[in-house]
Order: sequence, then structure tokens, then C-alpha cells
Amino acid sequence: MDLSWSHQPLTRRRTLAAATGLAAGALLPPGPALATAAQYTNPVIWQDFADIDIIRVGDTYYASASTMHYSPGAPVLRSYDLVNWEIAGHSVPVLDFGAKYDLNGARGYVRGIWASSLAYRPSNRTFYWLGQIDFARTYLYTATAVEGPWNRLTTISTPYYDAGLLVDTDDTLYVAYGNTTISVAQLSPDGRNQVRTQEVFRTPSSVGTLEGARFYKINGQYYIFLTRPANGQYILRSSSGPFGPYTMRQVLLDLRGPIPGGGVPHQGGLVRTQSGAWYYMAFVDAYPGGRMPALAPVTWTADGWPVVQLVNGAWGTTYPSPAVPTPPRQVTPMTGVDTFDGTTLKPRWEWNHNPDNTKWSVGDGLTLRTATVTHDLYWARNTLTHRIQGPTSTATVQLDHSAMRDGDRAGLALLRDSSAWIGLKRDGGATRVVMVTGLIMDSNWNTTGTGTEIASAPVSGSRIWLRANPDIRPGAPRPGTFSYSTDGITFTRLGPAFSMGNDWRFFMGYRFALFNHATQALGGAVRVTRFEVSTP
Repeated sequence: MDLSWSHQPLTRRRTLAAATGLAAGALLPPGPALATAAQYTNPVIWQDFADIDIIRVGDTYYASASTMHYSPGAPVLRSYDLVNWEIAGHSVPVLDFGAKYDLNGARGYVRGIWASSLAYRPSNRTFYWLGQIDFARTYLYTATAVEGPWNRLTTISTPYYDAGLLVDTDDTLYVAYGNTTISVAQLSPDGRNQVRTQEVFRTPSSVGTLEGARFYKINGQYYIFLTRPANGQYILRSSSGPFGPYTMRQVLLDLRGPIPGGGVPHQGGLVRTQSGAWYYMAFVDAYPGGRMPALAPVTWTADGWPVVQLVNGAWGTTYPSPAVPTPPRQVTPMTGVDTFDGTTLKPRWEWNHNPDNTKWSVGDGLTLRTATVTHDLYWARNTLTHRIQGPTSTATVQLDHSAMRDGDRAGLALLRDSSAWIGLKRDGGATRVVMVTGLIMDSNWNTTGTGTEIASAPVSGSRIWLRANPDIRPGAPRPGTFSYSTDGITFTRLGPAFSMGNDWRFFMGYRFALFNHATQALGGAVRVTRFEVSTP
């Protein structure tokens, strides 16, 4: 897409040695000089949304993000001011890329939806999502509204790694993609086939790795925006057309980010407001919570290169709010109460791998019937996840466990490659509330620990409230604590604090997870009547 229009639409990452130097940027005055205008604070979303692609269509902004093994995949975020966002839907309704995404004989952890691209094509008023799966092939989905329905348009045999989709001013579709070696592909007019592909740039060894392509046409020039994981951002420019040749310039390197203890903002996209101002939305590595979107204004040099606006030599914690028209409505909060009314799950929910849709329902709360017989939560189907709100937040679940059966395990987890949970064990007709830790996967995402019960208490009746309090501030392993209540008012701490790991290699951050699985036989169920995420 031409961003001058009013309608705009291998190893995953290597650890890089620290490099010297800081990107030059025009400095905004700090402190009082900013206080006279309305401000926003970074991160603009303190939830895990990585590999951002961002576009504007009319007066509405949309962004897409990676979701790996979570289903549905590729959430579409919506905003009217670039600061306040809601989850509108998902571009990939189901991960139908093989049995491993169903936890059927294999597992798809840290596969699935990686960096992908979202675009809008004005000629047919259609949204396009494009991404490669498992280094094998590329999938393209379309929808006329981001809420869906999204349908698969085509499968292309070339895997466009970390793709950026461009709708050119003449309506031609191009894709920039690759790791270190960057290529551009041209698609057929209907988008179903590849017409041509060509290498356009090879990253100098002095730079290292470049990936995470975003493809733009701005003032007649072609730009490919690329990340150096995980500490830099570069841009390629061509005045001769989408196939180059391209020249390179550094946008930022080792830039201090806006989250204390977090990483360098990188791997995002550029977008232009209705008034012509430019912004860059990147993500900040901020484990254990994940990768958090941050927003900064961008200006352009006289010879056509972008410059991130800095505050005291860093990506600002605050900036003046973008000048945009008054939003038509408030966006839907990403936290708050869900009583699982209606006929579908709200879009803030994603399953760990694809669910068995015969084993859950909503309407009168969320009913989770056991879908797997296993002692390993990482193999259990129908584990429903919710992003954690940073820097600290609390999830509280009201659970009806009257239909549990012997051997069943149900509860609320802090889920990642090292996990813990609070919940219920039903054995011998008796029910206990327990805290379990030591659920661990190795670096190949095979289970090496299925958990150890370290605290318990007997419970009676049919209802219980479970609570998790995670601290996801980055920079060090952080605690997550668990508690329970039999009346919803007085909560009792259960077990010691769980230390949440902050290694980046799982990519996705910790999530709240609701689960119910069997260890003996299927047939049991629990009903979640209320789920709430609150912040201090």
C-alpha cells in the first residue's frame, strides 16, 4: 500500500552481542515541555503482542501480531487513536496445518503463527493476512471486515519468512521476505499465485541478521523495514521499483526502551495518521510477560529516511498524543470481567493449540468437559488462555466443580514452558484444592516435568474461587502467587511464590490458563461462571 494515501492500509532469532552506538534521532524536550499537551505512556499495550504489522484504513488503525501455537491465531487489534486498542478478531480461525496443532500425536509449541503481514486492498475493500507456516508454505487469508469471517484464499509453495505484504498504487501485490537474504515476490492479480521472486538485498556481515520485513511505498519510493534481532532496526530504499536495487540505512541500534529492565524496541511497522504525521509501533522484549507494543513518532529527513523521535536519547516513556479525529466510541477493554455470555468466546481468548469443539460451550458460563486423558498439562486439549496485563495484575476465576469425576484436574495456571497452577484434584470421591509447580518443557518443547503438588487443602460444596497474582515486570525472574476462596470474599494464600522464568526462547509470554483434563477417564466437566482480570 502507498502510505501517502488516505486509505493505508533457520533460527528464529539469535542472541546478539552488544553493539556500540545509538541511533541518531531528533530529541523531543523532556519533562515540562511535554506536560502541556495530552500524553500517552509506553508501552501502549502492556500485553504480549509481538511482530506488529500496522495499517490505517480511513480513520481506523489495525495491527496484527504473532501467536505461535495459540488458536485462533493472528489477532487483529483495532484503534482510533494509536494508543487505545481492542482485539477485534483473528485472521487465522483455526491452525489447520497438521495434526500437531491438535495435540494429536505431536505438538506445535513455538511453531504456527510467526511474524506475518496485514494489509488492506482498496480496489476490492478487502483485508489480507499473509504468513508462512513451519518453513514449508505460505497461506493467505482474506476478509471484508476484520471481525471475520476470514477465509483462506490460497496456499503458496514458497515459504515467505517474516513477510511484509505491499498493495502498490497500481494494485499489484508484492511480498518482501527473508532472513539475511531479503527477497521480493510479485503475486498474481488475484493474489493466489506467485508470478516472480527475486533476491533484492544481502545483509552485510557487519550488520548480521535482518528479518521481520515490512514493505511500503512512500512518495514513490519503495521501503523495506527490517529488524536486527533483538536490538536494531534498519530500512532499505529503492527509487527504481520494488525489485531494487536497494540501499540500507540504520534506524536504531541499542536504543534504550521505555520499559525498565526490558529490551530495545524493534520489529514493528510504520503508519501515517490522517493529518500526515508518522509513527512507528515496535515491541519491547519484556519477559516473563512477553513482547509489549510501544509507539514513537517518526520524522523524515530531507532526502527521505525515517528518524525515530527520542526523549533524552531514548525511546520515550511518554509522548504527546497523536492528533487524530475524535474516536467514534471507546474501544473494548482488554481486561475486566467475562461471564461467558453469548454464543462465542470473546476475542481476547485463545486456546493452547486447537480445541476439541465438542468438549466446550459458552452461554451459561464456560463449560469445559475433559477432552484428554493425561498427566501432562502440555498435552491437554482445551486449555483456554488469556494474556496477562502488566506490570502486575490479578486473575480471579469462579468455578463450579460439581460435575468433576475421579482423576480430573481443573484450575487456573500461569502457563509457559515453566508453569504452575492452583486448582482442584478429585480423587476417591474427595476434592482438594492444590498448588502445583514444576511443569517444565525443555528447549525442544518436550515435557520434562509434569508437576509436583506442594500445598493442598480440603474443600467442600460445589463452588470455589481461584486467584493468580503474577508480576511480569522484566529484568529478573518474577513471582506469581496463588490463592483460593470458598465465598469469593476472603482469599487464602496457597503454596510458596512461583518464580516465572524470563528466557526469550519460548517467545510467547506467560498467560493465564483455564484447564480441565482427566487422568483416568473422560466424562467430567467444570463450569467457569466468571473470570476477571484486574489491575492495582
